[in-house]
Formats: sequence, structure tokens, C-alpha cells
Amino acid sequence: MKVIVLGAGVIGVSCAYFLAREGHEVVVLERREGVALETSFANAGEVSPGYSAPWASPGLRAKALKWMLMRHRPLVVWPRPDPALWLWMAQLLDNCTAPAYARNKGRMLGLAEYSRDCLRALREETGITYDERTRGTLQMFRTARQVDDALADMAVLEQFGVPHTALDPDACIAREPALARVREKVAGGLWLPGDETGDCHLFTRRLAELAAGLGVEFRHGAVVRGLLHERGRVRGVVTGAGRVCGDAYLVALGSHSPALLKPLGLDLPIYPVKGYSLTLPITDPAGAPESTVMDETYKVAVTRLGDRIRVGGTAELAGFSLALRPARRRALEHVVRDLFGQGGDLDQATFWTGLRPMTPDGTPILGPTPYANLYLGTGHGTLGWTMAAGTGRVLADLLSGRAPEIDMEGLTLARYAA
Repeated sequence: MKVIVLGAGVIGVSCAYFLAREGHEVVVLERREGVALETSFANAGEVSPGYSAPWASPGLRAKALKWMLMRHRPLVVWPRPDPALWLWMAQLLDNCTAPAYARNKGRMLGLAEYSRDCLRALREETGITYDERTRGTLQMFRTARQVDDALADMAVLEQFGVPHTALDPDACIAREPALARVREKVAGGLWLPGDETGDCHLFTRRLAELAAGLGVEFRHGAVVRGLLHERGRVRGVVTGAGRVCGDAYLVALGSHSPALLKPLGLDLPIYPVKGYSLTLPITDPAGAPESTVMDETYKVAVTRLGDRIRVGGTAELAGFSLALRPARRRALEHVVRDLFGQGGDLDQATFWTGLRPMTPDGTPILGPTPYANLYLGTGHGTLGWTMAAGTGRVLADLLSGRAPEIDMEGLTLARYAA
């Protein structure tokens, strides 16, 4: 079967690879001149099933207000006459109940854990390398209140069998020795040993090379303008270079997926949530993180990627703006300077921003649509890197006529129709 994949971020390339491995003819259409040059380019570097959780949670209203009033605030909302934003926020708040949080987190954990296992298998099968480390994530708490609040999340992790350990300050430092220099800032932590780290951009480039070796054709500079459809099926993709046709079509365009699909009568509740990162060279390995430290106060992750430190975080609701705002840079600089001030050279840091495609319930949208040959792989939010390999496997199974190895209940577009 000939499958047209729209988008060459980590999700699109992962899908293309697994589809080609199943023997399908695959063409990937990408508007940029390379793979993983947008949201996948410089994310926080975490493959973090244990940290998979929806934004929508009990108490979010109070937390959001607190975050927006902080000096180095993790959340910024730019008021704008954008009906899509206000509808998305209303749907987000509708999911801020304890039952909805438990349901959504369970769905996300199931896919994320499966994806991490698929990534490990992929490494073993192909030998792919991407500055990966398998040393877990430390969710670091600065206050006793944060330590107490973590108990609810630990109950959900326990329910789904996700390995985790609550740590006191000494145990946090044993895991991340550089924190000994700022011991007074550490109230405790949650250790997630199953989590990993790695350079998403490097991974996607190398996976694309493996996919090309399996026959995948990458067409760069192909701007997708629309989908042709007739009698419940997609008949082709309209691009700047003409029409591209296949037997099946897979949309992996991240935040741009809703605009493409709206003319087909498909309303995807995905909104771009802008994130930022800094990448700086390590100058003192002993002063840098061993893996990922997630600062719970500022919602910023500090990750070691080879000989670099990646600092990623903040959430900005600003439509499709890609402006690099100095205040967001200062927030990231504050965290890395505060915790790992001797580890890297901030004067040589590169500053980046990308748009995370987020659903109001936090769960991505995978699988079939009302159009018989149209499939979705989008809406992963901050967890595209975490969920990429599993998404590729799931969609390859579905397009090959097999039942996926995980339960798809709640992962498809059908949950919004209900």
C-alpha cells in the first residue's frame, strides 16, 4: 500500500519508518528542507513516560494564576481575539476534575510506557544513537508542599505499575551529585528510573536515514495546501508542486493539523502551546546534571545531551507566534544558573522556540477518521519525543490491518465525537 505521510517531525518520521518496515511504499511530504526542524528541533530532550500527565488537573485554576504572577513565570497567556484559544481553554477547564485527570493520565501513561519500550527495541535492532542516556528523571521539589502534592501522582503511577521512588534531599543528591552545591534548595524529589533522555533532532535525522534505506521517499520543500476528498475518502494532497496521491494518508503536522482538516469537517481541538529552550556547552561535567532534573517550581527541565545542557520549558499561549521573547530566556537562564550554575556556559547558549500541539485533555489523537483512508498522528503536546516510537508502531499496525498492542480506547478522534 502507498502511504502519504504529511509532516517530517519526530512523529511523521517514526510513522514512516515503521510503515516502511511493514513493507508499505511511503512518501513523506515536508515543507522544510530537512526533518525535525520545527517542534522536534530543540525540545527538552526527555523521553519521560513517568512524567506524562495532562495539564488539566484539579486545582489548575489556582496554580495557573500563581504561575502567571511569578517573576519567572512558567505560564503566559497573551489575551487575543482568538475563538480557538478560548474554546480550547474552556475544554481544558472541563477536564480539571479528579476523574478526568485520572482517566487522561492513564491513557497518556499507557502510550508513553509502550513508546519507551518500542524505542528501546528500536535501539537494539538498529544500533541508532542520539546522545541517549537511560538514567531516569528526577522531579525536584523546592518546597514541602510540593512533596506532599506529589503523593496523588504517585498513586496513579502505582496504579499503572510505573517504577518510582520518593526521595529525601540526600537521596536526590545521590542521584544528581551537582545538586550538592545547592542543597538548601532541595526539599525532596520523585525518581522515575524508567525515563530516558536524548537529542530528538539527532534521533529523527538518523531514523530518517534508516527509513530512506527502507525505501521511504522524503520530499522536502513540499508545502501542503489541502486535501482532495470524495465519497468518504481522500483522493490526493494538493501541494505547491502539484497533486500527490496514495492509498492512505497520515496527518502528522502537529499544530498545523487542524487548519488542514477543518475543510473536511474535522474539528481537532489542538492549540499551539509555545515552548522555549536553551542549549549550552558543558564546561564542568561535575556541575552538570547526570540526566534530567525537572524543577517543579518553574516547570523547567534541565537535561544533559552529550557535551551540552538543554534547558526546556515555559508555556506561552500566543497563537502561532515564533517571537523569541527575552523574558522567557531569562526564566530558563534563572533555573540553570540557580541549580547548575557551574555546569555550562550561558554566554554561548542558543535560544529556541517551538509550538507544541496540545489537546485540552493532554492525550494525542491517533488512528482513524470518518474518512476511510485518512489517519491521524498529532496532538502530542510536550510529549511528542516521549510518544514517537509508540505512535509509529501503533499507526503502522492500524494501516497494516492489525490490532495495536495497546488499548486504543480514548486515543482516537472518537473521544471528542462522544
